[in-house]
Amino acid sequence: MTGKIDDKKATPLLTQTRRRLRQFNLRARKGLGQHFLIDEEVLKLIISAAELTTTDIIMEIGPGLGMLTKELAKQAGWVITVELDSKLVAILKQTLASFSNVAIINKDILEIDPATLLREQKARFPAVIDSPFNYKVVANLPYYITSPILRHFLEASVKPQIMVIMVQKEVAEAIVAEPGQMSVLSISVQFYGKPMIISYVPAQCFYPAPEVDSAILRVELYSQPAVAVTDATSFFELVRAGFSASRKQIGNSLAQGLRLPKGEVLPLLEKAGIVPQRRAEALTLDEWAQLWQVFTRAGESTC
Repeated sequence: MTGKIDDKKATPLLTQTRRRLRQFNLRARKGLGQHFLIDEEVLKLIISAAELTTTDIIMEIGPGLGMLTKELAKQAGWVITVELDSKLVAILKQTLASFSNVAIINKDILEIDPATLLREQKARFPAVIDSPFNYKVVANLPYYITSPILRHFLEASVKPQIMVIMVQKEVAEAIVAEPGQMSVLSISVQFYGKPMIISYVPAQCFYPAPEVDSAILRVELYSQPAVAVTDATSFFELVRAGFSASRKQIGNSLAQGLRLPKGEVLPLLEKAGIVPQRRAEALTLDEWAQLWQVFTRAGESTC
């Protein structure tokens, strides 16, 4: 069930945020998508959605001033927080010094392999953590790198159990879309896990307020892809080809995207049970998988 946070500011967190920025002579860096969460209710929703236990390993991306990090550290076994801004890292090392279960990493998350990071941190985990490669991602993501970060974790060799992330409202709605409004993004996420919107979050819940509203998105990852596809790379090449010609019929867009004669594409669509006049956004994940299987078999038969 989705909800909506009241359109108000949480004064205590706003006061803390402003004070800390003044204390360290800092300003939010728009180029890094820095918008600090100032609503206690939203923090509680994120923590609740993550279903934290003392055996959990959390990866947080873009901790900002560490407000969410503190709440994670209170309930999780180990928190690995990754921050690109070196000035914020210096602040976090001071403000989170009292937490012995927080590791602060000053790097670009897109340049870090989750499995490697877990191996590096393993020796520091408390004894209660008996599954050092099971982890959750909890984060207020910078809007401008939301899709790359999602792809980074969904395609990782060691994937998270769940992701609870703050994203732009329109992006969250695109991710949870159903057939009729599907996109490469929704297929890319739903291939790996089940997404759901926990709550909508107004722009006023951040300081400084962004130009758009947000949403808390939870993705429960599957142990195996949702459909019977053995090669994700070729599967998504087919999907991208299907969406290459916006609003065109699937027969035309696939022919264009794959650079194949339409006469070769139409029989394969028929074999997959897909009417060529349909559009890519209307196909289900199962239909894409069936189409991939047909195209794969056709390719093997011509080798």
